[in-house]
Amino acid sequence: MATAGEVFRRSLTETVGQVCDDSSSSSELHVLAVDDSLVDRKVIERLLKISSCKVTAVESGTRALQYLGLDGERASVGFNGLKVNLIMTDYSMPGMTGYELLKKIKESSVLREIPVVVMSSENILTRIDRCLEEGAEEFLLKPVKLDDVKRLKDFIMKGDGKDGGETRILKRKQLDGYASLSSPSPSVACDPSSPLMPSSSPSARSSKRAKLRNKD
Repeated sequence: MATAGEVFRRSLTETVGQVCDDSSSSSELHVLAVDDSLVDRKVIERLLKISSCKVTAVESGTRALQYLGLDGERASVGFNGLKVNLIMTDYSMPGMTGYELLKKIKESSVLREIPVVVMSSENILTRIDRCLEEGAEEFLLKPVKLDDVKRLKDFIMKGDGKDGGETRILKRKQLDGYASLSSPSPSVACDPSSPLMPSSSPSARSSKRAKLRNKD
């Protein structure tokens, strides 16, 4: 039979353990991944879970809006009870594109502060630029790599997204260099810290952008 002291110590240990578990789960990054491709959805879900992120994966922009409660109907999963820290969406999807989903989120007074990352297998400068101007935190080129996910997680957990406006302007200024690279498509299209980023002058970048847009 356990003594009163043993019972107290056991109870204290269980209480401390529960508090630690609760604090750990509250600090866990919750990502809403949106992609119509089952394969791509499974890949990004696996990368996020490897990075110790909680993942909710949906197959369309419409389904994402339902989850977030932005479709005018009752959300299938209560948003207030399940905070989303980051939204990662594919660009090319039937019905509603990632760009249209991005606009809907940024138009919401409740959800506009949630960082949105757009993904695509196509490195199209005008598309990337448009998403960044609309408020996307970053534009990733598929296939997304584990390093991309870890970097995004660190970015969100540190709260670096608060300077979103200035960061997006800097990223837009860096985009032109990627269009001129002849190497295989990089996984990150707009990371200023990437070693692939060219060190061209502002005037050279402006000239490149004008030429690229004329081609479009």
